[in-house]
Amino acid sequence: MMAPCVPFGSREYLTYLLLLLVARATDFLSTWIATPNLVLEANPIARKLGWRWGILLNLGLCGGFAAWPLPAIIIVTTSALVAARNFQSAWIMHSAGEESYRDWFLERLEATQPAMFLFCVLAQSLLTAAVGAALVLFSPSDQEIPLGIGMGILAYAFAITAYTLAAQWRHHRYARRRHGLLEP
Repeated sequence: MMAPCVPFGSREYLTYLLLLLVARATDFLSTWIATPNLVLEANPIARKLGWRWGILLNLGLCGGFAAWPLPAIIIVTTSALVAARNFQSAWIMHSAGEESYRDWFLERLEATQPAMFLFCVLAQSLLTAAVGAALVLFSPSDQEIPLGIGMGILAYAFAITAYTLAAQWRHHRYARRRHGLLEP
């Protein structure tokens, strides 16, 4: 089993630090391409922090978590999956513009039955979580890397569900305000 903590500045620490920095940087890059003004950012903490504070906070977190292999692996896995998901639609968001994409997305959302949308979000999350759970359940007890990847996949599945539903609620409220059905 890996050591619970690796020494600051050691080869292992620098490896985890590099992995964390690359994974977090790809998450930031994919978000910046999709929503440079963070209009479409689903994470309310990231939206409030903005780019400058978000980058500084993440640099500090990367430096701290690089000393702990299991959390580092979980964060790297989750960040890589979030970035991959962002890149899937980032080009559309970028080419349409944040406001236009949001308006188009809201039109699509309004044309979809809420039960269908919820079913699809939960199906995606549960299928993803099943892969993570299998890795967690079948990881040898002496190997933290597959365990950490499995936990990272589970964290991703949870984050996608929570942030997608929260963002949809926010978009729903925005649409109601836009149609004059809700006070600003």
